[in-house]
Amino acid sequence: MLKNLKTKIFLDSGDPKETKEIINLLGFLDGQTTNPTLVGKNPGVQGQKLNKEELLGFYKKIVKEISQLIPSGSVSIEVYADKNTTAEEMLDQAREMFSWIPNAHIKFPTTKEGLLAAEQAVKEGMRINMTLCFSQEQAAAVYVATKGAKKGQVFVSPFVGRLDDQGKNGMQLIENILEMFKKSDGHVEVLTASVRNLDHFFQAIKTRSDIITTPFKVLKEWGERKLPIPTDDFTYKSSLSEIPCKEINLNQPWQNFDIQHELTDKGIQKFSDDWNLLII
Repeated sequence: MLKNLKTKIFLDSGDPKETKEIINLLGFLDGQTTNPTLVGKNPGVQGQKLNKEELLGFYKKIVKEISQLIPSGSVSIEVYADKNTTAEEMLDQAREMFSWIPNAHIKFPTTKEGLLAAEQAVKEGMRINMTLCFSQEQAAAVYVATKGAKKGQVFVSPFVGRLDDQGKNGMQLIENILEMFKKSDGHVEVLTASVRNLDHFFQAIKTRSDIITTPFKVLKEWGERKLPIPTDDFTYKSSLSEIPCKEINLNQPWQNFDIQHELTDKGIQKFSDDWNLLII
């Protein structure tokens, strides 16, 4: 990591070849996130039809390769979940996936069943990444559900680009969650996800997001520009509608929070559809 960079930099990719290229270009990489859609784009599986066991075996092979390239970093592995997947079904997958590599974070969706799974996973000592987060309430629920976790054990991943697509300033959600967590014990790290461009990337650094996960093309552009860090005069320009910061009490059961979000539902559907396309 660069001396003046406080934010960890992850690659968002299901291809170890991209991992190698980015490490060679940047000189470092702090971690990587994967998901079913990214795995489906891997050249080794494109155009193929596999049974469930073969597909999981392919996923395991990919994350093992990535883990070996960044052994001191984090590699996120996502459980399969559709709208009917129960917390126990997610946990069964998580226990298996967590054993694949020594530096895994298991991705659960930020839903009721995902939070139930996360609550138990943390108690079992697993590291987790709560994905498809689109609201401050969802991030608050993640915090409460995982109380007692150690620093570095829990990530929450707000998806900024998909909020932008809806006409809302996704980067403002990052700022709001970081502001809310200033009053917390710090056990949940904010991982800025669905980054579309260097403006997202630079603003996440400026707001001191704990982590950013970024597609290959954005990290490549950053590397080719010689890894600039935004200065105090950097201004993130957006004409999108604002997302107000809410005063949220973190000292209440996570079940009290309104965690339903249309984009979370759509994201789960997209990931499950992309996974199922690969299965015979």
